[in-house]
Amino acid sequence: MRKEVAKATAWGLAITILLAVLIVFGSRRLAHFDAALAAYTASVLFATFGLTYRYAMWLQRPPTAVYWRRGWQTFLTPSRFRRQGDAPQADGERLSLGRNLLIWVQYVFSDILGNRFILRRGRLRWIAHLLIMWGCILAVGITFPLVFGWLHFESLPATLDIYQAYVFGFPAFTFPVASLPGFLMFHGLVWSAFIVIAGVMIAMRRRMRDEGAAALQMFTEDFLPLILLFAVSISGLMLTASYTWLSGYAYEFIAIFHAITVIVTFLWLPFGKFFHIFQRPAQIGVRFYKEVGEHGEPAACRRCGEPFTSALH
Repeated sequence: MRKEVAKATAWGLAITILLAVLIVFGSRRLAHFDAALAAYTASVLFATFGLTYRYAMWLQRPPTAVYWRRGWQTFLTPSRFRRQGDAPQADGERLSLGRNLLIWVQYVFSDILGNRFILRRGRLRWIAHLLIMWGCILAVGITFPLVFGWLHFESLPATLDIYQAYVFGFPAFTFPVASLPGFLMFHGLVWSAFIVIAGVMIAMRRRMRDEGAAALQMFTEDFLPLILLFAVSISGLMLTASYTWLSGYAYEFIAIFHAITVIVTFLWLPFGKFFHIFQRPAQIGVRFYKEVGEHGEPAACRRCGEPFTSALH
């Protein structure tokens, strides 16, 4: 086995085992773990190993490894990070480290949470990315704690219309079942499904009408992720419609179909286009590194003397 494969496998096993341990202890030794959701948990554990393995392999590629190391060195060596117009400071190390942290927060909000880099490519494209991303974040934030047994609800013995929320087995807060917060929480996956479907529709419209996108797109890379997200979202809405308005009509079939779509999505996650979601945070380090190079000493060509990259690189 090659060294990089062994290293990536070790990281994948370590992170997967860590998540499994958190599931066991977070659910109070599986006391609050729903055995009916074991297939979901297994698919998430598989996805965790696959994503960690692929991420570790990606970081070991020579170009990626250079940017990864230099990005951290730039961030942790504040004296290097000087923007145009910055004045030298006597105690620059401490002040610049705080500034680096502030700039890092700005990059997280603009590049990751706000997808500002997508806005430069088109407003509709940016809206589609935002809707899909925040819809998925909302769904994951609700689903994972429930599936892992980290979050569960119990009615109070004295008043059955009041629910007590437990986080990692500890009582957190109470709320009336018929209240607005209760309605919003219990229907959180419904809202996330509507948000994701809206984003998928905008993205599909672009894929079918934009000639530039049509010339380069592939089914597995561009259409399959959207189809999976749509299938998960619409089947989840069908479950809600079944038990709310149809007295449970076809509920078992819809539940099985929904489970299949969710599990397939998680199993496919490490291998498809969604992997770039997990690569994106590393781009912040690259941005730090490139900005240092732009305002630092350039490396010049020995033949013509023209700068072509930074001396740091």
